Amino acid sequence: MKRRSYGRDAGLTLRMLFTTGLLGLLYVVFAVVLFQFLNVGLVPLLVIVIGLAFFQYYTSDKLALAAAGAKIVSPEDAPALHDMVERLCAMADLPKPKVAIMDTPVPNAFATGRSPKHAAVCVTTGLWDRLEPKEIEGVLAHELSHVANRDVLVMTVASFFATLAALLTRFGLYGGIFGGGYGGGNRDNNNGPPIWLIVLVVSIVVYFISYILIRTLSRYREYAADRGSALITGAPEYLMSALQKISSQMTLIPNRDLRQVEGMNAFFIIPARVRSGAAELFMDHPPLEKRLAALAEIARQMGRPVS
Repeated sequence: MKRRSYGRDAGLTLRMLFTTGLLGLLYVVFAVVLFQFLNVGLVPLLVIVIGLAFFQYYTSDKLALAAAGAKIVSPEDAPALHDMVERLCAMADLPKPKVAIMDTPVPNAFATGRSPKHAAVCVTTGLWDRLEPKEIEGVLAHELSHVANRDVLVMTVASFFATLAALLTRFGLYGGIFGGGYGGGNRDNNNGPPIWLIVLVVSIVVYFISYILIRTLSRYREYAADRGSALITGAPEYLMSALQKISSQMTLIPNRDLRQVEGMNAFFIIPARVRSGAAELFMDHPPLEKRLAALAEIARQMGRPVS
């Protein structure tokens, strides 16, 4: 199987180019704080933002595993899991990533890493205990598709450009507020609205659109990874079964355990806690029924039975 089969399409690629996201917002807030309170100039501010982007890029796998409390395991520690990952990587023509286990009853999995050669896949003990081997393979193939699509790399690059654009906007905003060459803060001195106010409104609109775009992108990434899993394993019905089990078992997990891991929701194959009544537009994962419908269609195209 060639890597071009991993669910990539023009729509997904286009949406990745528009990625902004919460990481970009974090950089912007940090940059604004430095600029306002520490009087840091634009050039050193850019150096700091670029430095943070590179730090995120080169340490993404370690940061995600540390945040999850996951531990890298050796083939001796988890032989069955390693064998499964190795077999899937051979089928997908991917280098074998690091393998980690997260000790939590919440059934889930995630992948991280800037490239296929610097990646890690992680499953929770809850997933390993609750799913059948074929279902776990479907989940792992989904995560390996994220690795093959270089999602961390694309998101880091997109976040940087979103940060840079927002930073320049903020630079203009503070320049206007504090009288930085904007005609006293009024537009063309003709009693129009002050430029800093216009910039502020634009910033709010841009952030709202970015918020929607990153969630749209995230949903497409999940659809693409689902498709990649189906193509790697040749059996989309196992991923369908796994998604259904994970979703149903999640309702049996105590809220305390769900709260402990919900910070990883953006990485998980299914969010640990889903806000009831949330509009799809604001979700970072597609609704389960839509994922199952898409997988069912792939199964029909492959001539696989779907119950």
